[in-house]
Amino acid sequence: MSDWLTAMENDTQASVLVTVALVEGSGPREAGAKMRVTLNGQVDTIGGGHLELRAVEIAKTMLATADTHARLERFALGPSLGQCCGGVVHLAFEYVDASLKELLTALRERRQQDSWRLTALDGDVASALFDAAGMLIAGMPAQAPDTFSRERATHVAQDGQGRRWLVDPCLAPRAHLTLFGAGHVGAAIVRALAHLPCNITWVDEREDMFPAQLPDNVRIAATDTPEEFVAIAPPGGSFLVMTHSHALDQRLTEAIMARDDAGWFGLIGSHTKRKQFEHRLQARGVSEARIAAMVCPIGMPGIRNKAPAVIAASVACQLLMVWEEAAGAALAAPLRLVPASAPSRRNKRAAIHPL
Repeated sequence: MSDWLTAMENDTQASVLVTVALVEGSGPREAGAKMRVTLNGQVDTIGGGHLELRAVEIAKTMLATADTHARLERFALGPSLGQCCGGVVHLAFEYVDASLKELLTALRERRQQDSWRLTALDGDVASALFDAAGMLIAGMPAQAPDTFSRERATHVAQDGQGRRWLVDPCLAPRAHLTLFGAGHVGAAIVRALAHLPCNITWVDEREDMFPAQLPDNVRIAATDTPEEFVAIAPPGGSFLVMTHSHALDQRLTEAIMARDDAGWFGLIGSHTKRKQFEHRLQARGVSEARIAAMVCPIGMPGIRNKAPAVIAASVACQLLMVWEEAAGAALAAPLRLVPASAPSRRNKRAAIHPL
């Protein structure tokens, strides 16, 4: 999760959570982007500029007046805000009271699991947190709607009584990278991906090569059998091979090629190394299509500098393109309404439908 959730873990200051609820046309950030605002400052961003300045002013007014009711505000990104995006952004403002703070604590503990957060934008304060099965995790079950879309990004929906709700998916990172090699380039790539929405399994047989401090999205595996981590990687996961040994690179490449459900695969090396590996893979019966999908050399075309930090920046861009394409395909799936299944929810309120 972003800093909006983690940075204020032990902060006792009152705050307002600002969420981009809906974007029509162009906007500085996507639906679901958030920031937390206190009287003394803010954490994270919804895109900067006059839109953010105005949002901070509204949030601080809510704090100064102890206005605990959620609200939805519409902003046209034109001359009045001094921005030229041309779109319209709808922002949800939520006062972080004791109930919402409890919900956010539960959400923070579920960072590696999918959650859906619902907040009433009209009427009495009401919010709830559900898991992927529709079970209530925290919040107010008596007031939350019975059904809501789970296959759409953050949006505003309306129940049968005309009440508007913010439906806010807080999903675990879908992107996973298994990175083999803890040398200079591997370490630079881990640093480059440290604050990006992904999880990294970092594998090397040399335990002393790993740094003492690791980003939150990284787990290390010091092992003499790195091929095992090819086998247990999630379906569709990305692989990056850059070990200290060409022989080990070869073994890992063959193991990755053997998985029909492997995602993007990058191998550090030159065009000459690629040709050598191609011949060996062909001799082992690997299909031409699988070999063609292997990315070697790695990095964005046109970037020739071989400094570790430059390679890392280039590969991070490459991975982001792959991951965003996959995320876009997932969001294009048809919508469906999934009934919540918390046993205590008996009121059978109407389903809410996206506006």
